[in-house]
Amino acid sequence: MGVLIALGLAFVLADWQLFQLTMVVSYAIALLGLNMLTGYSGQISLGHGAFYAVGAYTAGVLMTIAPIPYWATIPAAALVAFVVGYLFGRPALKLEGLYLALATFALGVALPQLLKYKLLEPWTGGVQGLILMKPDAPFGLPLNPDQWLYLFSLAVGLLLFGLAANLLNSGSGRALRALRDHPMAAESMGIDLSHYKSLIFGVSAAYTGVGGALSAIAVQFVSPDSFTLFLSISLLVGIVVGGVGTFWGALVGALFIMFVPSFAEQISKSAPWAIYGCILIAVVFLMPKGVAGTRFPRPSRNAR
Repeated sequence: MGVLIALGLAFVLADWQLFQLTMVVSYAIALLGLNMLTGYSGQISLGHGAFYAVGAYTAGVLMTIAPIPYWATIPAAALVAFVVGYLFGRPALKLEGLYLALATFALGVALPQLLKYKLLEPWTGGVQGLILMKPDAPFGLPLNPDQWLYLFSLAVGLLLFGLAANLLNSGSGRALRALRDHPMAAESMGIDLSHYKSLIFGVSAAYTGVGGALSAIAVQFVSPDSFTLFLSISLLVGIVVGGVGTFWGALVGALFIMFVPSFAEQISKSAPWAIYGCILIAVVFLMPKGVAGTRFPRPSRNAR
C-alpha cells in the first residue's frame, strides 16, 4: 500500500515537492547504509559524508567527462564507494569505538579538500564543481524530468531496501548483530571478525555512495563545499532520530534531515539552528530509541 501511495505522489505533487522527495530517497539510502554499519555491526562512523561525496563525484565525472548515461552511474558509484569503504575499513579493523570514530572523522574532513586539489581539477572541476543535466524520461513516457527522476530514485531505493532486508535477515545479518552485541563470543563461535567488519564497511559505503549519486543527479551540481563535515553529522543525526539498529529508521531520519531544518527556519529566521537544536533535543528526550525504535522496538537479547 505504501509503495502505491509513493508512486501516486509522482502525479499529484509539484515539481519542487518531487525534488524534495527524491532527496529524501537519496538520504534514506545513505542512512540505511550508515545504520547497517553503526546500528547492526556496532562500528561508529563520523565521516560517511565522504562516501556520499565519492558517489556524487563518481556520477558527476562519468556523466560529464565519459559521458555515461545517468542510470549506469548508479552501479558505478556503488562499486567505487564499496572499494573505497573496504580499503578504508580494512586497516581500520585495529581501531574500535572512539578511535574508529576519530579515523572516519578525519576522512570526512580530508576528502573535500582533496577534491579541490589542482591535479584532480580536470575531473572534479576543483572549487567550481561540476554541472550535470537532469535526465528526461525514456521511451517517450509522458513524464517531466522531476517526475521521472523521482520514480527512478524510488525504484533504486526499493531495490536497495529489499537487498538490505535480505542481507540483515540472513546468516550474515545474524553474524553482524553478534559482532555488535558480543564480539568475543562471536569470534569464539567461528565468526571471522575481520571479514565481516571490512565487508559491512564496504557495503555501508556502497549504499551511501548510491545516495550521493542520486542526489548529484537531482541537484544537477556537485562541488567540494557540498560535502562538509556537517553532512556527516547530519547523517549520524538521521539514524539517531530514526532509530539506531532499526530498518525503517532510515526513512524517518531522511524525512527529519530534509524537512526539519526548513521547518525551523520558518519558525525563526534569525535563529533557525537554535530551533533545530531544540527539536533535536526534544526528540532525543521523548524517544531515546528513535522514532522507529519507539514504534518498533528491537527484541531483547533475552527474548526467545
